[in-house]
Amino acid sequence: MGRDFASVPGGKGGNQAIAAARAGGASALVAAIGSDSFGVTLQSRLSGSAVDTSRLRVVYGTSGVALVMVDDFGEIEIVVAPGANAQLTGLTDDELAAVRAADVLLCQLEVPVETVTAAVVAARSAGTRVLVNAAPARPLPAELLDATDLLVVNRAEARAVVDTAGGDDEELAGELLRLVPRVVLTMSSAGSWYAERGTDPVRVPTAVVEPVDRTAVGDAFCGALAVAWGEGRSLPEAVRWASAAGACCARRPGSSISLPHRAEIDELHRQTYAGAT
Repeated sequence: MGRDFASVPGGKGGNQAIAAARAGGASALVAAIGSDSFGVTLQSRLSGSAVDTSRLRVVYGTSGVALVMVDDFGEIEIVVAPGANAQLTGLTDDELAAVRAADVLLCQLEVPVETVTAAVVAARSAGTRVLVNAAPARPLPAELLDATDLLVVNRAEARAVVDTAGGDDEELAGELLRLVPRVVLTMSSAGSWYAERGTDPVRVPTAVVEPVDRTAVGDAFCGALAVAWGEGRSLPEAVRWASAAGACCARRPGSSISLPHRAEIDELHRQTYAGAT
């Protein structure tokens, strides 16, 4: 028997766009929502969070929906019905121009992988940095990986990308570096690894907080990471700041409503990583 129920605007793309905006970035979203009441709510939440929604498509039918089960320790299981997300195909000239003009392109995999591939190839052609969050987990085509500058995955997603059932964290990071030049391997409360070709991996501990709900923690992490990288921080430092953002998010229930603002991220980052290099 469940205990509580809440309906909250979310979705990985929307969450990451809001996370980036709240972290201080100028955030624009290319996505598709349905013509249902959920779509109206999603657009309102995005616009109210200072996300540029001028390229948000409204398609006939249902919006994407995620059913999230949260246990007493804040751990989650999620089932996603893609809805309108599956109809984000055939990027327009305006959408591709926005990708090419960006400082950082942040993508995830709740939309067709062919669309993600087209976006990252366009970004690479223009010198836009490409950050891919390979979630939900699936194998990725070589064309997408070849145009990716930084891949963010958890352990399960890493194993899906390299098609293996085993390997410790360092081995997984090494396998991923055969495919992309830079990797962040996230490990929930155990922190994360940042690995780059030709350098020693950097272990980033997570901030110690009392977790309530980890639903949008990865999205908070990715949005903040994109902003920090776009601002010119070194990637190890950007990962630390993003880790603080994820930890802030875990302290509250919800999805888009739990995403932290910049001042909160800065404070937890200062408390946790002061003096880190």
